[in-house]
Amino acid sequence: MTINTDYHRPIMLQECLDGLNIRPDGVYVDVTFGGGGHSRAILAQLGEKGKLYGFDQDPDAKVNAQAFNDPRFTFIEANFRNIKKYLRLYGVKKVDGILADFGISSHQIDEPTRGFSTRFEGDLDMRMNQKADVSAYTIVNEYSEAQLHKILGMYGEIKNARTLANAIHSARLNAPIKTTGELKAILEKYAPKFKEFKYFAQVFQAIRIEVNQELEVIEEFLEQIPDLLKDDESRLCIMTFHSLEDRLVKNYIKAGNFKGEPDKDIIYGTVTKPLMAINKKPIEASPEELSINGRSRSAKLRIAALSEK
Repeated sequence: MTINTDYHRPIMLQECLDGLNIRPDGVYVDVTFGGGGHSRAILAQLGEKGKLYGFDQDPDAKVNAQAFNDPRFTFIEANFRNIKKYLRLYGVKKVDGILADFGISSHQIDEPTRGFSTRFEGDLDMRMNQKADVSAYTIVNEYSEAQLHKILGMYGEIKNARTLANAIHSARLNAPIKTTGELKAILEKYAPKFKEFKYFAQVFQAIRIEVNQELEVIEEFLEQIPDLLKDDESRLCIMTFHSLEDRLVKNYIKAGNFKGEPDKDIIYGTVTKPLMAINKKPIEASPEELSINGRSRSAKLRIAALSEK
């Protein structure tokens, strides 16, 4: 089957399909539908009784979903942080597999008006849900200097976060910072020499994470997984694209919490963790995939199942 990659080339497609352990009559969820590349491939392996639900809050993804025209597929226009609630609206309490691709789609990056990319001039937006009230403009122009310092340090891991927060705060006193170009003009003065592009990317990442509450969403999503997986043959497949995401996923699979430290029963000393890792180390893109899709370079795929009782 040919997968349309105009919107977004699905990363580690075969690895995801293998990881999901697909049953032809199973119920599956793609919580980051995007361009539908992974979803199409899942549907191709499902039989007549199989079912696939796709989540996405981006209106562009909704347009892509309309092209599916498959009775086995249902598109849910919602944030996957509410996965359990929305699945129950469709009478679904247990599923055979869940796929999540936390990366930004190629379409979102390459569309200047969305403001995600450091390469294009565009409005400071970065909202995955374009109906949301908070945008990158809100954060850059309305957050306090202390708030800016916090998110730049935590989410962008910027070493001179305090200095940069002060610079942004001072610059906006003269006039609002409205575009990605105007923000980059400020960043250029503080970026390490020969590492400017990495610095820009770190700052944009920090703002994007705050706009979309990305880490909180991942935590809320993961905590619902144990209740949704049907049995020990069911699978969770998650692709992450930076260390902050991967750490949350790794720790939750390892310990059942986000600190990564196992919770032990005080009396019996038994460890409570609902999931277990199928792959001890994250799967990474093959050299062949890296050669045709540079955006797969930072991807890490982790696969988990329900812990054995």
